Amino acid sequence: MRKTLVYFIKIPSTARFPDRDRAFARHWSVNSLRRKASLCAVPLVTYKEPLRRTRVATQPTPQARPMPRAVGIPGVKHVVAVASGKGGVGKSTTSCNLALGFAALGLKVGMLDADVYGPSQPRLFGLHGKPRTIGARMIEPKERFGVKVMSIGFLVDEDTAMIWRGAMVIQAVTQLLREVAWGDLDVMVVDMPPGTGDVQLTMAQQVPLAGAVIVSTPQDIALIDARRAIGMFQKVNIPILGIVENMSGFCCPACNKVTSIFGQGGARAEAEKIGAPFLGEIPLHMTIRATSDEGRPVVATAPESHHAQSYITIATQVWSAIETGGALKPAPRIVFE
Repeated sequence: MRKTLVYFIKIPSTARFPDRDRAFARHWSVNSLRRKASLCAVPLVTYKEPLRRTRVATQPTPQARPMPRAVGIPGVKHVVAVASGKGGVGKSTTSCNLALGFAALGLKVGMLDADVYGPSQPRLFGLHGKPRTIGARMIEPKERFGVKVMSIGFLVDEDTAMIWRGAMVIQAVTQLLREVAWGDLDVMVVDMPPGTGDVQLTMAQQVPLAGAVIVSTPQDIALIDARRAIGMFQKVNIPILGIVENMSGFCCPACNKVTSIFGQGGARAEAEKIGAPFLGEIPLHMTIRATSDEGRPVVATAPESHHAQSYITIATQVWSAIETGGALKPAPRIVFE
């Protein structure tokens, strides 16, 4: 059998080579090994041994990681995300009154405030204090006006800034989903943060969403971001349940004249453009603003009012789309090869 010289260097524990290897068993030349040994002032020890054939493990071909499979929340039949492309369009107020509109239809409803950086549902529902724990891990949601509510706002002070990275936000949202005793619910409304970031992707991957409701004001600058939100949900195959035009006009309390401060009809036109249901218009009104700030949402405290009926009508349309499967689903992608 053919013999091949294999050289080793014995290195003391205190010695370090420039490449930080503690020992070498390479088919280097003797001169190369001597140079390395001289750097550490250690002796070069050699001996002969037969060359052994070794199998070189081949690296597997890299493959795309599979998307995590969405797992339902125990006891929750349907999950509806309320989203917007940007903040300040009244998404949280719409989410609150939409949940109360579902409750007015006789449904068992839950509200998850997933807007970790700016939780608004505690103020909108007039709820305060930390929730009660059940056992070692589960949290009992708070409840008011017949809606179960959970928010990160119950766990931190209202004035505390949430300076969290994406991984911490994802973990918090996952805990609010999985470690809360929601019980049996017909529908859960999720108040999403504005934009198209980590929380939106986490919800799309971890929860089988029944669909998304997009909230926008009529002006073009808001509709641009609303289109991004719609595009994001379509890319992850989440149906669009409809678009709501919030702050569609201001009604003067003195003369009852309606002024379109932010324009008019922009959200309706966008819904027609993409083929999504247009759910309705919500005006910019003092009553909606005041009752929201006071923790007495208009649908709960004045259900017969015109504004409350607008929210209840939207809830009726969304629930009908969920039951009948009438939401706008993304068109199949055709690829030519």
